[in-house]
Amino acid sequence: MPTNNKLKIFNDPIYGFITIPNSLIFDIIQHKYFQRLRRISQMGLSYLVYPGAHHTRFHHALGCMHLMQKAINVLRFKGVVIADDEENGLLIAILLHDIGHGPFSHAMEHSIVNDISHEEISLRFMEELNEEFNGSLTLAISIFKGEYPRKFMCELISSQLDMDRADYLKRDSFYTGVAEGNINSERLITMLNVVDDQLVVEEKGIYSVEKFLVARRFMYWQVYLHKTSLVAEQLLTRILKRAKELVHQDTKLNCSAPLLHFLNSEINEKSFNTGNLEIFAKLDDYDIVAAMKDWQYHEDFVLSNLCEMIINRDLLKIKLKNKPIKSSELIAYSNLLMDKYNISKTEADYFVFQGEITNQAYENKKQHINILLKSGKIKDIVKASDQLNLKALSKPVTKYYKCCPKNKM
Repeated sequence: MPTNNKLKIFNDPIYGFITIPNSLIFDIIQHKYFQRLRRISQMGLSYLVYPGAHHTRFHHALGCMHLMQKAINVLRFKGVVIADDEENGLLIAILLHDIGHGPFSHAMEHSIVNDISHEEISLRFMEELNEEFNGSLTLAISIFKGEYPRKFMCELISSQLDMDRADYLKRDSFYTGVAEGNINSERLITMLNVVDDQLVVEEKGIYSVEKFLVARRFMYWQVYLHKTSLVAEQLLTRILKRAKELVHQDTKLNCSAPLLHFLNSEINEKSFNTGNLEIFAKLDDYDIVAAMKDWQYHEDFVLSNLCEMIINRDLLKIKLKNKPIKSSELIAYSNLLMDKYNISKTEADYFVFQGEITNQAYENKKQHINILLKSGKIKDIVKASDQLNLKALSKPVTKYYKCCPKNKM
């Protein structure tokens, strides 16, 4: 196939036209591992709260690549030398940064596999692709792992102000219709620079950074940690936990072969080999939805009820509090369920539980967003800003939740 046919253009609802810069990146996008991202929702079950949130990891990955192209052009314009192979490495690293997500993104991270993060699975996919593409992803992998000597490049992939966040805040606020989360990612990128091999934001971009941090906080509490999304995600992880239990008790469950493989096996970081990666690559949202549609009629009380709750969006009741929840608050609910349906305490625990969520809009102990002042000095955004609430944004906030059935169950 002639190379010219590979320089395709995508029409994105947020940025307009996104161009594929070269044939290697076209071939990576065409690969079945990457095409799978069309079938993985970006925001898990958030569409149960925000009906428009049906966009996928595929959209997000292309958007990140587009913003990375912009960032490279801005930095080169300001005299930062970025070689062609480094440019390619940056574009591939950001394109593949989320390729390891399982069905419904974060909801599956601790259900299908144990003790292995999506970042680690992304790395395994990248290493596999690197073999297929004769080592042409080596530099991208080095940047992705944060090992490349030019630190600002690693910061463009993963930091407090990376291209991942610059895309997902703008994209998620667009698809949910939550205008408060909308950020001006183009302006933020235009204000980027590099000093002493570190990514900095020029002083005139300070208000854009403030808006970015406030928008991030808002999106977490209002969207990503919305109590309905939270309870739906909890139900989903419990469905898979219950399904695993039943399969290990030799109960027959109808589902796709890849899903059954992971229900049958306890797969962790050590046992996640190439064979398991290949099977993982066949899993997507559709496997889970099809399984839930079938399992809602299963004879197991726990599995059928949990699946029905998600399929019909008739979820558990959830309450958020600022103080830890006493376990005594839950005992009455458990006893009621056990008596009413003649089920065990273990089974009742699937419907009555508590947990906590933490959010920190700006994690300034790990990494900093550095502002380059006109004087040439560099200051952390919290010190450079006259916004008093930025100090508050850098403190972790924890909320506690309890879930229990609505009366009618």
